[in-house]
Amino acid sequence: MTAPTAPTTAQPLTRARRWAALSVLTASLLVIMMDMTILNIALPEMAAELHPTSDQQLWIIDVYSLVLAGLLVSFAAIADRWGRKRMLMLGYSIFGLASLLVLFTTSAEGVIAIRALLGIGGAMIMPITLSLIRVIFADPKERATALSIWAAVSGLGAAVGPLIGGALLEHFSWHAAFLINVPLMVAGVIAGILILPESRVASPGRWDALSALLSLAGMTLVVWAIKTFGKHASFLVPEALVAFAAGAALLAWFVVRCVRSEAPLLELRLFRSREFSAGIAAALGSMFAMAAAMLLIAQWMQLVDGASPLEAGVRLIPLAIASALASLAAPPLARLIGARAVLAGGIALAGAGMLLIALQPGELANLTVIGALTLIGAGTGSLAIGSAMIMHGSPEEKAGNAGALEETSYELGAVLGVAILGSISALIYRAELVGSGLLDALDPGLAVQAEDSLGAAVAIAGELRLPELAHEAGTAFTHSLQATGVAGGLIMLAVAVLVFVTAPKGTDISQASH
Repeated sequence: MTAPTAPTTAQPLTRARRWAALSVLTASLLVIMMDMTILNIALPEMAAELHPTSDQQLWIIDVYSLVLAGLLVSFAAIADRWGRKRMLMLGYSIFGLASLLVLFTTSAEGVIAIRALLGIGGAMIMPITLSLIRVIFADPKERATALSIWAAVSGLGAAVGPLIGGALLEHFSWHAAFLINVPLMVAGVIAGILILPESRVASPGRWDALSALLSLAGMTLVVWAIKTFGKHASFLVPEALVAFAAGAALLAWFVVRCVRSEAPLLELRLFRSREFSAGIAAALGSMFAMAAAMLLIAQWMQLVDGASPLEAGVRLIPLAIASALASLAAPPLARLIGARAVLAGGIALAGAGMLLIALQPGELANLTVIGALTLIGAGTGSLAIGSAMIMHGSPEEKAGNAGALEETSYELGAVLGVAILGSISALIYRAELVGSGLLDALDPGLAVQAEDSLGAAVAIAGELRLPELAHEAGTAFTHSLQATGVAGGLIMLAVAVLVFVTAPKGTDISQASH
């Protein structure tokens, strides 16, 4: 094996410039997180104008994460060689230009192409923000605080997105959900050029083009297959099974090449660090447990509890505030009681919040959901410590690899969670609604639509003036949400135990790593 190579960066930054650099990096993250959630609000109006088929509508949603997941590893490796700041500026530019193209889009295919370009830009931005924080903040104590701010902004972006989206759509067309990115990205490019330092690895080794191709094809096929399983609520989908098997084989080949290489595209030896592995397990496991539940809660608020999109966004504010405050409080708390206790305890608290939704007797109340979301937000704020452990457990020259692995964990966890737990929820909803007997009187085509979607069931009930169908569908959906809460909550508790056992006793993210 070759000896680790040192990164080459600009002169150490002053304290003021370090924090100014963090503001640029977190602002770009805010835009990315907002963009991911604004689309959910804009989709109905977009669909009404462009009339996408059901498959096209799914591609509008899915193509972003497919492209993002496939390119994270390759772009992080390219940035190590070409320059992280350069890669980030290119990502900002692509993201802004792709958003601007919506002005010229008149078809669903055009929107799908724009979302693919946004995925390319996002894959350049997401891991690079983390790796630059690792490089800019050499002091571990400062870095933990910086990463807690990064995590707080990420949570705020996800909650602010629906609010801004709802406000924009009250005054403008769905195009505004894309166009809002343009001035923000222009500002990011200007500020980044002026403030951010360049950073690259001095001798990263030969670029492994075959590994890059294997990671791109393997991740894309696996993520697409998992999403397809989720949509059909079944693993018996021949094309998805073939795609999953092919993707898994390509990723296995990729892993073998990386392990055998002296200069791997992705440094998988990072998993030898128990601290790093605990942080990755926290990211992957938490997103797996929560992603489906959060998606279902947003639907429950609007379709069962009667909230408008803007009202649903307002109801998510307690989660965002709790998450942001917990993220900021996590590093000082970790210095008092230890990093692994904070991380594992926070994940367990989020699990308790999910179980609260599941175990309320009688009808599910909005107050219970908001209380549970607050607990979930407070608990997931501890994932800031997970990020700090990932970066603390990685040498500086492997910051790009660490960032790519963390972002891939979040992305893969969310995809798996929505596919598996979302499928379980869909099966429970369908079984209960069919068992009620109310679908027997409907046209078979309408009955299938009502089985597939709560939104469709509510719309059909409104058109045919069947309030009992809307009520029964809402009850079935609530029960499916609660079942997902039980599964997600128990998984979170198991992840908390795994993280506590995996992380070394006495892990201190405020001290230099050895």
